Amino acid sequence: MVQHDSEVDHSAQVDNNSEMDNSAEVLLRDAIQRLSAAGVPSPRVDAEVLAAHVLDVSRGRLAAMAIAGRVLTAAQAARFTELVGERADRVPLQHLTGRAPFRHLQLRVGPGVFIPRPETEQVVQVALDQLSSMAQSRPAGWRPRVVDLGTGSGALAAAIAAEHPQAEVHAVELSAAAAAWAELNLAPLGVTLHQRDLREVPPEWEASFDVVVSNPPYIPEGMVPREEEVRVHDPELALYGGGAHGLAMPFAVIETAKRLLVPGGWFILEHAEVQAPALAARCRTDAALSAVATHQDLTGRDRATSATLDEEPASPMKEWPA
Repeated sequence: MVQHDSEVDHSAQVDNNSEMDNSAEVLLRDAIQRLSAAGVPSPRVDAEVLAAHVLDVSRGRLAAMAIAGRVLTAAQAARFTELVGERADRVPLQHLTGRAPFRHLQLRVGPGVFIPRPETEQVVQVALDQLSSMAQSRPAGWRPRVVDLGTGSGALAAAIAAEHPQAEVHAVELSAAAAAWAELNLAPLGVTLHQRDLREVPPEWEASFDVVVSNPPYIPEGMVPREEEVRVHDPELALYGGGAHGLAMPFAVIETAKRLLVPGGWFILEHAEVQAPALAARCRTDAALSAVATHQDLTGRDRATSATLDEEPASPMKEWPA
């Protein structure tokens, strides 16, 4: 049987079209359009992250592959298209990749745990600076004890353990689901995880920590997050701080920190910008606390408050502001 040239050309054209449809460039372009239509805030970045995840390469390597006309296998193209569909349905990007970048770390995350935010990285930096400052007045070889209250994925504790390896770091988390993720992130760094309520600390912990850090729940009751990824996928236990102004848990962190810290110890907690005045006032009117400070994130917003537990009990005549 003689095969006509036209039939050969048609078959080759079908194969070429199939390859073009699976090229990294075409798949990325289509994904960006789909994510944009779904209202995803950063469609290009998300599409590139998902493609890099499927191919197990960096975003820089992915860009080079797209320029070079790299064609994905049918399985890779199908997996990428599936993930893009889930992202278009507003499943968090970090749930799809199983990773959340945080400072120098890639944290394991997924359903049931709060996804760490970039602004929390600045809280880590302030804590690291404080540890370095404290070390200057301590004996050589001093090993500070640090505890992260409400650790979630373990972000604060993990970053401090990784960047200040001299510290003995502990982390507290109530949620079993979040603690499971935290254990994956903390165990390799030697951090001790405790599954318990941050408001209930055992007596042997009292006056035994040099630094307390926390990113507690602080969203006010009735204030529903606008972002669907947060509203639907972040656990409520990690979001809502209790009370009309969301301050119940931040206040609880302050009280727990006072019990945990050695005299001269220091704590810092993250909060919403609008809560900064109330938390600073709470600390300044506490006779046991001094050196109260408000800290800004990288955009200049007041996002954290710190204070020091006094070395000596304050005078009972200390006046409280009206």
